[in-house]
Amino acid sequence: MNASLAKKMSFLVVSVVFICCCRSHGVTAANKPIQTFVIPHSHMDVGWVYTIQESMHAYAANVYTSVTEELSKAEDRRFIAVEQEFFRLWWDTAATDSHKRKVRQLVKEGRLEFIIGGQVMHDEAVTDLDDEILQMTEGHGFLYETFGVRPQFSWHVDPFGASATTPVLFALAGFDAHLISRIDYDLKDTMQKNKKLQFVWRGSPSLKEKQQIFTHVMDQFSYCTPSYVPFSNSSGFYWNGVALFPDPPKDGVYPNMSVPVTKETVHAYAKTMVENIKQRAAWFRTNHVLWPWGCDKQFYNSSVQFNNMDPLMKYINQNSKDFGVTVQYATLGEYFQAIHQSDLVWELRGSEDFLPYSTEPHQAWTGFYASRNVLKGVARRASAQLHAAETLFTRYRISFPDGPVAKDWALDKLRALRWAVSEVQHHDGITGTESPKVADMYLQHLLQAMMGVEELLAALFLLPHNLDVPSILGTRYHRKGVHQALEQHVIVYNPLAWNTTTIINFTVTFPTAAVFDDDGQPVPAQIQRSAQSNATYDLFIVVELGGLQQRKYLIKFSEKECSGTLKCGWTYEAKGVLFERLNVRDWLKTGRRLLPVLNQCYKLMFDQDTNLLHSITYLPEKRRVRMTQDFWEYHANGDVKAGPISDNYIFSANGSAVRAYEAVAMEIIPGKIVTEIRQLFFREEGDQDYAFSITTRVPECFGSRLPCHRLEQTYSLGPLRLNTEVVLRTSSSLENNKTLYTDDNGYQMMKRTHRKFANNTVARNYFPMVRTAYIEDELSRLVLVSDRAHGVSSQADGQLEVMLHRRLWNNLAWNLGYNLTLNDSSVVRPTLWMMLGSVSATAGLYQREAIELQHRPVVMPIDQPQRPWQEKEPKERSPLRSVVLPPNLHLLSLSIPGWNYSSNHSVHLSHVHSGNDMRSEPDYDRVLLRIMHLFEEGEDPELSKPVTINLKDVLRGIGEVKVLEERSLTGTRDITSLQRWKWKTADNLETNDNRCQSCGGDAFTVTISPKEIRTFFVHFASRNF
Repeated sequence: MNASLAKKMSFLVVSVVFICCCRSHGVTAANKPIQTFVIPHSHMDVGWVYTIQESMHAYAANVYTSVTEELSKAEDRRFIAVEQEFFRLWWDTAATDSHKRKVRQLVKEGRLEFIIGGQVMHDEAVTDLDDEILQMTEGHGFLYETFGVRPQFSWHVDPFGASATTPVLFALAGFDAHLISRIDYDLKDTMQKNKKLQFVWRGSPSLKEKQQIFTHVMDQFSYCTPSYVPFSNSSGFYWNGVALFPDPPKDGVYPNMSVPVTKETVHAYAKTMVENIKQRAAWFRTNHVLWPWGCDKQFYNSSVQFNNMDPLMKYINQNSKDFGVTVQYATLGEYFQAIHQSDLVWELRGSEDFLPYSTEPHQAWTGFYASRNVLKGVARRASAQLHAAETLFTRYRISFPDGPVAKDWALDKLRALRWAVSEVQHHDGITGTESPKVADMYLQHLLQAMMGVEELLAALFLLPHNLDVPSILGTRYHRKGVHQALEQHVIVYNPLAWNTTTIINFTVTFPTAAVFDDDGQPVPAQIQRSAQSNATYDLFIVVELGGLQQRKYLIKFSEKECSGTLKCGWTYEAKGVLFERLNVRDWLKTGRRLLPVLNQCYKLMFDQDTNLLHSITYLPEKRRVRMTQDFWEYHANGDVKAGPISDNYIFSANGSAVRAYEAVAMEIIPGKIVTEIRQLFFREEGDQDYAFSITTRVPECFGSRLPCHRLEQTYSLGPLRLNTEVVLRTSSSLENNKTLYTDDNGYQMMKRTHRKFANNTVARNYFPMVRTAYIEDELSRLVLVSDRAHGVSSQADGQLEVMLHRRLWNNLAWNLGYNLTLNDSSVVRPTLWMMLGSVSATAGLYQREAIELQHRPVVMPIDQPQRPWQEKEPKERSPLRSVVLPPNLHLLSLSIPGWNYSSNHSVHLSHVHSGNDMRSEPDYDRVLLRIMHLFEEGEDPELSKPVTINLKDVLRGIGEVKVLEERSLTGTRDITSLQRWKWKTADNLETNDNRCQSCGGDAFTVTISPKEIRTFFVHFASRNF
């Protein structure tokens, strides 16, 4: 989306008033000319208003075709390519052999430069660390395999705010410089005036200088060429006009094409361009100016672009003494190289981020944190499914390389989901800021790819591992004889490298069930009527699984309830207790009739005078916190004439939030596995159907290894009333002074101090919560972890409110024209897990809890309920050996990427430049392994310590490790030869991470320090069973 201009206007109609900061004058020895780097680019949204297919047809394919042709005509021309999805589609479906040869030559010469190199320019506020790394790895793998290039610079010009995690990831990927644009308008203004738009950013408080990166913030003109020229009513510098949808014009004439550069216009164009260059030069410390030439959907007709800019730049350079400016086509790398060679000492920035983001006093871009809740949830679910399938396929390939699950078929399924998950990370994708048809496109791509991976998981679970061993399904027959209860088999897989004891919920249609593990032993379980349907039942099963381990469970059903003759094993049949529905207006006296729900960790008190939560006592420390939870809503203005509006992007509260309900009903289902509290909130007193609900599950873990600190809550909201934004408000007695903590992309926590503004204070104190948010005081901390991104705020002392859903419409012409009004009538069902305890107790829990919520066990029924069967020849397949990491380390990735390139850069370049254009066969033997340390320095006395592990030992459950190579984050660089640029800073600390590669004196022993993400290529000894 166009970032250089106010969101409400097209770049074609905005007028930018130039203020000439200094008059043109001749060049003296003391006054060198300003060196201007004109960087041609096209901002190509992978989504937003138009689908991928529409954009490819209307303009995107033409960008790469015409740019390739035009760069080949003149050696001084340059172009930067940013998002890989469009380029890869063009390369695979539209590029001719001639185009491919030319591209290879342009890349080799450095005139076509790939920037960022990910599949998309990912959002920074609501994306998860896993998915940011995935989409970069996918793009980098393609670029390195195909061209032998590895991006060195970022161009994050359009994400709506900047996270402190992003510069860390880019540094880990080997980048030398980072570029951002969208930060608060008032902050950018101050930084411009003080020449502080460039600095060295240490995004991680634990990694500090080891992963610092030089960062450039674009000035107020951002990434689009200023379009105002005083001598024409048309936009300037956009000679190819505006892209036309759905079809390109047959005559090549596009709307709003700029006035051509001629003898009559060249001086006026030059004067306008030079004035803008000088205005920008005054905001930076060196005499180098980055001048982006392009904007959204540009360069689809590159010939008219370059044929006008060429003579204009020639004219300026011929008159450079008079103008005091020189201009040249450049890549971003050429600009950063000039800055690096200036050898200045740069100011340091710590781990603070640039969130939230506002463009004007009433335009806080904090609404998108909660826009399109369903899409945000599906995207995260797809990511979790992908992780599970990657780990399972990797194990399968290592153990059974000749097994019947075809490796090419499996990799195709995985690649389809990698593509879909990468695509939706776009800054107008998972943000929910796209048009409805594009949101549908993302969902279709995700769900279709998820179905394919579901097939893969089924094959990996069910097919025999080699042809000598019969499959699970092929070895059974029905027993003859009397009528017997129906049975069903379920496989449960733990996708994490930790042992776990947890509860899974399996929906069944029978009122009675007994559960047995793969040894035939009864398993603790509980069955009750489902909250969502009277026709189904929730069967809760306690499962114990090793890391990366699967188990098969047998469920025996009955139509009848348990009795003396009908045994239900260890299954408890839970019955609900209904409480009187209460109207809010009758809450005259409250807190008189409190009902306790207890486990080993908590005593929850529910108020029978309100049907709301009243308090929670943290039992290990006997600390009681007053607490209520309910739903409130902000009413949005939909008429632009009446004041500020809310839309896909912007949250603009029209007053304080109001209670969103008038009556509450409650049902409690006491259990032996979980006790479930169902609270239903009715919008009006007389409503029959509830508008919102909270389902809280309290684990009853007495005498078991079940963790008792996790309170699982699932909510139901919608369809909402139009122009309402609904929040879950948790009000407590904690004295947090309206300060909260939220995570940056699931990587690190950021302190969010409440600030007062002249306008829009409510909205500007909203922050993104990707995985975690908490409030605390000196005694206690209240933590929420989430299964998808939300907006979160603390608007009053002790308050933590989470925006769960939005439904908006307004009459702004810009929004109506692009169908960006967010009339989202869906019902959403997000999940949060809640924890309460001392700061020290929760510090060791919330990181793992957030990961365990994201990567819950995979539950796959492998048959329908049917008559019992037994094995013809009962042959137990040897169970998967567990893979277990220490509690402060997380297995971030275990996959077979498939990209085929030599680990030796020189060897790979030789292959690429050999002229062989054949696509390589996938490499099925190289395993990509990433391990992350979850804790910050000093966060926990034990868990924050560096951890030394022997990877050969850790991975023994998968196979025998033969070769271990440490790589950069996306795998394209050998870490031992990675030398990032050094930037001078006031404290003069080094950029490069001189960490010990094998501190234990063993090639397989590594020490992982707080917040490190270590990436390896692993080769296992092949084996067959």
